[in-house]
Amino acid sequence: MKWLKLKLFSLFLFLSFVARADEGMWLPLLLEKMNESQMKSLGMKINASDIYSINKGSLKDAIVSFGGFCTGEVISSKGLVLTNHHCGFRSVQSHSTLDNNYIRDGFWAKEYNAELPNQGLFVTFIVRIEDVSKKVLAGIAKNATEDQRKVAINANMEKINKEAAKEKFQKSFVRSFFEGNQYYLFVTETYNDVRLVGAPPQSIGNFGQDTDNWMWPRHTGDFALFRIYAGKDNKPADYSPDNVPYVPKKSLSISLDGVAQDDFTMVFGFPGKTTQYLPSTAVQQIVDVSDPAKIQIRDKALDVLNKFMRADEGIKIKYAAKYASVSNAWKKWRGEVLGLTRTNGVAKKQKQEAEFAKRVNSNAEWKTAYGNLIPDFETTYKAIEPLSLARDFYNEITPRIEIFSIVSEFNKLSNAATDDATFNKALETTKIALEKIYKDYDANVDKALFAALMELYVTKQPTQYISTVAVQQAKEFDNNFTAYATALYNGTILHDKAKVIERLKTNPKTFLVELAKDPAIVLFNDMIIAYNEKVNTPIAPLQAKVDALQRTYMQAQMDVFKEKKFFPDANSTLRVTYGKVDSYIPRDGVQYNIQTYLDGAMEKYVPGDYEFDVPEKLRTLYANKDYGQYGVNGKMPVCFIASNHTTGGNSGSPALDAHGNLIGLNFDRVWEGTMSDINYDPSICRNIMVDIRYVLFIVDKFADAGHLVKEMNIVHPKKKKK
Repeated sequence: MKWLKLKLFSLFLFLSFVARADEGMWLPLLLEKMNESQMKSLGMKINASDIYSINKGSLKDAIVSFGGFCTGEVISSKGLVLTNHHCGFRSVQSHSTLDNNYIRDGFWAKEYNAELPNQGLFVTFIVRIEDVSKKVLAGIAKNATEDQRKVAINANMEKINKEAAKEKFQKSFVRSFFEGNQYYLFVTETYNDVRLVGAPPQSIGNFGQDTDNWMWPRHTGDFALFRIYAGKDNKPADYSPDNVPYVPKKSLSISLDGVAQDDFTMVFGFPGKTTQYLPSTAVQQIVDVSDPAKIQIRDKALDVLNKFMRADEGIKIKYAAKYASVSNAWKKWRGEVLGLTRTNGVAKKQKQEAEFAKRVNSNAEWKTAYGNLIPDFETTYKAIEPLSLARDFYNEITPRIEIFSIVSEFNKLSNAATDDATFNKALETTKIALEKIYKDYDANVDKALFAALMELYVTKQPTQYISTVAVQQAKEFDNNFTAYATALYNGTILHDKAKVIERLKTNPKTFLVELAKDPAIVLFNDMIIAYNEKVNTPIAPLQAKVDALQRTYMQAQMDVFKEKKFFPDANSTLRVTYGKVDSYIPRDGVQYNIQTYLDGAMEKYVPGDYEFDVPEKLRTLYANKDYGQYGVNGKMPVCFIASNHTTGGNSGSPALDAHGNLIGLNFDRVWEGTMSDINYDPSICRNIMVDIRYVLFIVDKFADAGHLVKEMNIVHPKKKKK
C-alpha cells in the first residue's frame, strides 16, 4: 500500500507538472538549457538551435516585431510578411477613402508596383540576445535608493549599448527582466519600408467584430499581408521607389496538414506585458477597483462611438480603428475580472503566499530578508489605491477626448517658443501632428465623448483629485454635461481645422497668445496641473516602493521555490510559448471543440450587418464547396485553439507545429482566459488562431491572388510521415 501511495503521489506530481507545461513566455536563447527536453516530451521534432541560433539561420530570423505593437513572420524568400488584419488595420484605413474603401472591400496588389507604402511602419528583427545582468548591476550599493539605482543602471545600460558589437545599420537596447533582477541586451535590425500587399475585407478580417471579440468559437480571417523592402544591398533603407523586396535569412514553411487534438504547438513573438508574480493584494485591487473603473469609462465611450458609426459611413471609416482599440481592452478587462473570479485567482495567490511565509519563517536568512514583504505589500497597496484609481480615470478619459490631444500639440508648441529656429521647427511638427489628428476627427463625435466622459471625471471620483476648473465649469450648467459640452465646443476654435491651420500659417505666435484664453485649453491645462499635483506627485514615492517590493519579492520567490522554473514576465521582447491543441470547458455542461469551419460563419451570417455580413463571393465558394487544396472532407477550416500562453503583442505571431512549420496565425484569446496576464490557468486559458489553410484559401480562391501563394513553400509533414 505504501508503494501504491508513493506511485499515486508521483503520478499526481507528474500530472500537475504536465498541466502547467503550457504556461510560460520563455527567452529563446535559454530554450536549450531550460525547455528543450520538455518541449520534445510534448512532441516537438526540432532542436532548440533550430528555433534560436546566432550561427545559422533559425526560426527567430523569420519573426519580426511589426510596428512595435504586434508580431509578424516572413513567409517567402521575397520578404512577404504575414500578420493580423487588426495589426495592419491602420495601414488599410490610411489608404481608404469613400471611393476606394479598402476596409469594406479589401485590397490586393497584383504586382510589386501596386503595393502601398506606409509612412512610419517598420519591422524589427532580433539579431542576437545576450545576458548582461552583471554589467548592468555592477557598482550598485545594496542600500542605494530607487533613484540612485535607476541612475546607475541607466548609465551602465548606456555604456553597454555604446560598446555592443554591431553593424552600423544595427541598433541595440537593454531590457529589464524579473522585475529588475536580470538584464538582457538585444541587437536588432529595423526595416522602415514596409508595404501593404493584401488585406481581406473587414467582413472577413474582422468577422464578428465586437460581439465575437475575445470569444470562442470564432470564424475570423484575421490576417493581412505586407512586404519588406530593402536597399539593393539587402540592408535597411528608407522608402524609395528603387528599393527591392527583402531577401530573408529564414522564411517559414507552411503546412497544409492541419491540426488535431493534443498536437504540439508553439507561438513565437513579442508579447507585450504580463504580471504573473503580483501579490494577492494587488490582484484583489485589480478585480475590485481598477478594472471596474476602466470598464465603466470605456462603456460610455463605446456607446457614443457606436451610435455615430452606425449612422454615418464616413464617421465609421474615421473612427473604426479608434473604436477597435477602445473595445479590445474593454472586453479583455471584463473577461479578466470574470476569469480571476471563477478560478479563485486571489485565493490561489493567498495560498502561495501562505506557503511562501511558511518557508521564509523556517529559514533565518530568508526571514530577515523577506519576512515583512507580504505585510508591506498590503500597507502600500492600501495607500496607493485611491491615487491609482484617480490615475486610471485621468489616463482613460483624457486620451478619448481628442480636443485634449489638440491642446497637447499646442502646449508642445508653446514650450518650444524659446527662439525663432526652435519655434519654426516645432511649428512644422505641430502642423503635421494636427493634420494627422484632424484627418480622422469629427467635432460632433468628440463633443458627445466630452459630455459622457467628463461627467464620469467630475462625479465618479473624490473631488480632491479633480480639476477645480472642471468642477466650476460643470456647476455653471448644473452638472448638465451635454449643455457644458455644447458651450465649450461653441467657445473654442480648436475643433475647426480650417481656422486653426489658417491661423498657424498667418501669425502663429499671436495665435498662441490668443489661445491662452481658449476654454478647452484653460480646462485641460488645469486638469494636467491637478493630475500632476494631486495624483502623479504623491503616487510617485508609493509606486517606487511597490516597484522595490516587487523586485525583492520576485527574487524571493526564485530563492524560496527552487523546484520551480521561472519565466520572465512579458515586456515586448522575443519569446517562445508552447502547449498543445486542446479543447476546454468554459462552464458547467459546455465543452468547446478545437476547430471551427466556414459552416459556422454561414450560420452567423446576417445580410448587411456590420458584424456578421459575409461577402457574396465567399458565400458562392461555400455553396459550391470550392475550397481547392485548402479544404478537408468537404469542409473549410477557419480557426483553432491551443493552450499557448499569449498576450497582447502576440497578435500576428506564427503558430508553429512540431517541425517548426506555420500552421496558423495567433490573433486572440478566449474570454474566460484573458486573466492569463495575471494568473495563467491551463483549464480555461486558450489562444485563438486563424488556420493557415483559411488564410491561403482567402488569398487564392477569394482574392484571386494565387501569385502570392506561389511565393510560399508549402509542405505536408503529416503526410510525409505516413
